[in-house]
Amino acid sequence: MCIKQVPGVSEVKIDPKTNTLVREGVKSIINPNDRNALELALTLKEEHKVEVIALSMGPPQAEEALREALAMGIDRAFLLSDRAFAGADTLATSHTLALAIKKILKEFNSEEKYLIICGAQAVDGDTGQVPPELAEELGIPQITYVQNIELSEDKIVVERKFRATEIVVIETKLPALISVLIDINKPRFPSMVGIMKAYEKANVVYFDSNALNADKSKIGLNGSMTEVEKIFFPERKVNPIMIEGSAEEIVQKLCQYLKNDKVF
Repeated sequence: MCIKQVPGVSEVKIDPKTNTLVREGVKSIINPNDRNALELALTLKEEHKVEVIALSMGPPQAEEALREALAMGIDRAFLLSDRAFAGADTLATSHTLALAIKKILKEFNSEEKYLIICGAQAVDGDTGQVPPELAEELGIPQITYVQNIELSEDKIVVERKFRATEIVVIETKLPALISVLIDINKPRFPSMVGIMKAYEKANVVYFDSNALNADKSKIGLNGSMTEVEKIFFPERKVNPIMIEGSAEEIVQKLCQYLKNDKVF
């Protein structure tokens, strides 16, 4: 499964030279939606006795997110950390993750039947593009917006949210990738025993670009097809309007204000 460490603040800092997020020294958390992916992975582990591996990409401080995942019950953790990975857009990120996944699968001889679980989107970018792009990089089926799943020996059957009130049931063989919605479950908290094991006994394995034999033109800023021209916080304008009168008069005035602002 893939998890991402994101800034745990309402307003993030931007590097004016690269137009990328400043992550060093910023309080960070596991992306909220990735916690649901983590909980699902742990539930499947308990039900089917499978091994759960967590993978993340980020600066060294992202190890804290993986330690928390270890404390919750995952079996192994890998961190992709290299200055060459910095500034990656979704395409470069998915390519780098795919390189790591292929390496891990080869080392564990598990290239036939595996399931990759991701959160539907991250709160710092909110694009939802990495899971589908990662599946494309790996050449495996992908199902997004999953809100329920049944796993058997070589296939999955999932309920996928389609539009606001429609659910689609999809079946596919493994290997496959799914991205899950935030309402699929309620993530657990790490136990005290889990926390002690995560920090005293468990290891987080680091991969840099050399370990992945990565083409430097396809990772980080060099491999990013998205060019960010400018990032800024919009100016907050607060001009409250007090409307008085009868209920009918208030409604009419409100509608007129909305028309003037071209809301409808």
